[in-house]
Amino acid sequence: MIPNCNDGSRRPPRLRFDLNVGSISNLPANSSFPVFINPHDDLSSYRYLRASGIEGLNWGNPELCSQTNLCWTGGGRFDHPAEVDGKIAELKSAGYDCGTFHVGTGFESDAELDAYAKAIIDAAQDHSFPVFVETHRATATQDIYRTVKWVERNPELRFNGDFSHYYTGHEMIYGDFEEKLAFLAPVLERTRFIHGRIGNSCCMQVEVIDLEAPNVGHFRELWTRSFEGFLKAAHPGDYFCFAPELLAPSINYARTFRHADGVLREECDRWQQTLLCWQIASECWTEAERRHKGI
Repeated sequence: MIPNCNDGSRRPPRLRFDLNVGSISNLPANSSFPVFINPHDDLSSYRYLRASGIEGLNWGNPELCSQTNLCWTGGGRFDHPAEVDGKIAELKSAGYDCGTFHVGTGFESDAELDAYAKAIIDAAQDHSFPVFVETHRATATQDIYRTVKWVERNPELRFNGDFSHYYTGHEMIYGDFEEKLAFLAPVLERTRFIHGRIGNSCCMQVEVIDLEAPNVGHFRELWTRSFEGFLKAAHPGDYFCFAPELLAPSINYARTFRHADGVLREECDRWQQTLLCWQIASECWTEAERRHKGI
């Protein structure tokens, strides 16, 4: 079986609060995140993040992470099964905790998908390194049906749930949402890392204002069921990485709107939304623990 993230301790399985560094990249001047020279690679930023309770950075600077007692997680792309072992070995030797990967393009045959799965499972086991396939558009996992069938053939796969791609790409609000969750269960149960982001039926990253909004409730359920799946299989020392990934307008994630002065500005304060994602995830974790204990 692909190894879980494990800190080597005997403490109970837990939720680890991480951050994808894209969430603090290219922030506007009016962001509430403390203004440092370069938030992505500035030591003072890393110290601030660690003091805020963050334990790890997805794509963090390894040298700065070491100086500030932050863990770091990496990843990349697999464009051919032959690349898998070497890329995983590189991450392991560099000291990363785990890797989250885009796999293929979505145009693969079932046989090609299974070749990727075998390479990923074998390399993760051989290097004792957790590898998570990202649920992402324009990759092997872009279609829920094919992804579930892929898991049924290769049950040792584990995932990074970047669920806004499914929520928007499949317009999951259409039809019976509960039925879709039930079908997606084999993926949710095998999710061990989440790129925290909330979208709606047409946009993958939107500002969360109303915590009772239907889309927020849907993401709560996606996250909670993922945490439940982890808890069912977890051992002492295992942890689940929840890393908000609220990306900048320059790569067409954060929406911008033109104000009365004619200037385009981001829809919201991404740092405050990042903090809100952690709050929601914490509430989901509490609910997952309650369900796991049968309370």
